[in-house]
Amino acid sequence: MPGRRVTSFSSPVMRSFLSISLPVLSLLASLAPAQSMGQAFFADDGHVEFLSNVPLHSFVGVSDVLVGRIDLAENTVDFYVDLNTLDTGIGKRDKDMRKTLKTDQYPFAEFFGALQTAVDATSTEPQEVEVVGDFSVHGITRSLRIPGTLTFSEQGVRVQASWILNLKDYDIEPPRLLIIKVDEEQEITMDIVLRPE
Repeated sequence: MPGRRVTSFSSPVMRSFLSISLPVLSLLASLAPAQSMGQAFFADDGHVEFLSNVPLHSFVGVSDVLVGRIDLAENTVDFYVDLNTLDTGIGKRDKDMRKTLKTDQYPFAEFFGALQTAVDATSTEPQEVEVVGDFSVHGITRSLRIPGTLTFSEQGVRVQASWILNLKDYDIEPPRLLIIKVDEEQEITMDIVLRPE
């Protein structure tokens, strides 16, 4: 067409451009961070605690087999723990806790939701985030909004979160220690390092 200049890939100008730009692009690609926004992270060895209070006393149920996954492409988070793995340090109390939670029928506590906060996977600074989703335990599911912190590193992403669980919201009758009833409010904390899939 008149007035239109077409540059072919075989022209000296284009060959010169490609010979400079392709190595530069390759270098930039090699310098890109390992964590990309489309990456998913997984672990099955996270730490979770359920803190229970009674007058003048408190105890913690602990498990180190928290399973978690975050998909940054889908913006989803999924965490669950087998409640039979919770350990309070006293066998009878563990047995009573499992009976209260009916772990034979409902063995898992799970949260599935979505990140509500933008995440920068290239930053190694702790990032305050918020997730919204459904928490299920004892056969009951409730919507929750949970704050947390994500910290990216070469190992993956560390997730830390804490929230209050009210037993009555999940039709769980607070157990008694002798004649003293356990507080209805339980503090749940989790800490897990998810590795790239």
